[in-house]
Amino acid sequence: MKILKLIISLTVLSYHCFAQFPVAKLDQAYQNLVADEQAKYAITSLCVLDAQTGKIIYAKNENIGLATASTLKTITSATAFGILGKDFKYQTTLAYNGSITPDGTLQGDLIIIGGGDPTLGSWRYEQSKEKVVLNAWVTAIKAAGIKKISGAIIGDDSLFGTQSMPEGWIWQDMGNYYGSGGSSLTWRENQFDIHLKPGASTGAEVSIKEMVPAMPYLKVVNELKTGSTGSGDNAYAFLPPYGNLAYLRGTWGMGISKAGISLALPDPAYDAAYRLQDTLARLNIASNEATTARRLNLEGKTVPSPTQKLSTISSPDLSEIIYWFNKKSVNLYGEQLLKTIAWKAGKTPSTKNGAAAVINYWTAKGLDKNALNILDGSGLSPGTRVTSLAMANILFQVQKEDWFAAYQNSFPENNGMKLKSGSINDVSAYAGYYTDKNGNKYIAVININNYSGSGISKKLFKVLDALK
Repeated sequence: MKILKLIISLTVLSYHCFAQFPVAKLDQAYQNLVADEQAKYAITSLCVLDAQTGKIIYAKNENIGLATASTLKTITSATAFGILGKDFKYQTTLAYNGSITPDGTLQGDLIIIGGGDPTLGSWRYEQSKEKVVLNAWVTAIKAAGIKKISGAIIGDDSLFGTQSMPEGWIWQDMGNYYGSGGSSLTWRENQFDIHLKPGASTGAEVSIKEMVPAMPYLKVVNELKTGSTGSGDNAYAFLPPYGNLAYLRGTWGMGISKAGISLALPDPAYDAAYRLQDTLARLNIASNEATTARRLNLEGKTVPSPTQKLSTISSPDLSEIIYWFNKKSVNLYGEQLLKTIAWKAGKTPSTKNGAAAVINYWTAKGLDKNALNILDGSGLSPGTRVTSLAMANILFQVQKEDWFAAYQNSFPENNGMKLKSGSINDVSAYAGYYTDKNGNKYIAVININNYSGSGISKKLFKVLDALK
């Protein structure tokens, strides 16, 4: 009995040391951060939980709502897993209306019916690559005996409506690949590339080498200037949704290693229809213009109802989508998932309804809805506000779910921890999991808003290093 009491006492003492030991280190590290000159005018929040019990180990400003940047993706992806299921797949259908004559003429239109798949045409998945999708569509068209199309190629982008950008996104982000708007018919992750060549001296004009793929229906006004050696990429595209005129502004440094910049497709449904039309033309299968459901509606025309399905393309599983969503912080995926969550909840698939569905989902699990002020799915909006305690509690709750392994696997490695990073103008944040060498498990969320200067991430890591 005495031996048993001794073992219990040592165990309690060991746990007490575990519970207390990080606190002093964390507090000192946190105080060093807030005393730093870069944090002089900033708001900093830290919340560390015991991952096994959910109890707070250390917290400061944990109930202040802060701009999350991409750490919001931890909440969007957890909600998507919970509502849609880890095996959920999107579907895109190719169909036609009208009839096929004996000579192979389709007396009608080809219709690409978008189902919200953010991976259609993406290079990240073998089954979704642009050439694979186009080949599948061509094969289905030929199998139906279609040799000519009297009507149009229509990209049906009606499911998610016409508002592609969440309210709260800023003008500097729109037009660039990371600020590409959503659509129920996305294509190639709604982006294209412009390859650039710097001038011979600082301030000289930057030349456009090529656009990949070619974009004959867009006009690009190049106002880029050459930056000094080492200044890197400070080039931005200004291209509004559904527009056809892009301005390139900023600088492109001498000696830069990458080929160029990626822009947002202003009308992805149109580009999908355009690429199919172009592919068919190369195979001598003629058709009329490429268009979209949105464009037809603007022209006062009715979008034809399909009479025959030709093929259906399924996306990768949600687990694979969320892997890249968090690993590479693909903003487009977050906006598509948010609208899909609203759709699944029986609401009009809009950003606003999706955000409300996310808040309702976690409120039903015990969180205070006022701790979640969500305006988008990716965190690109500086108006989104979430407390570090709410985010940490979500990270704690999901550990019991059958999809948790896939969820945690999507978190990148940062500072030797499984942490999702977030960064927008003067905002830097990290959220995720850490297991120390003794097997103690932690959940950590750290966030700083309105800091000055650069290199703040290393200072946030110094705080989290107190857990090691």
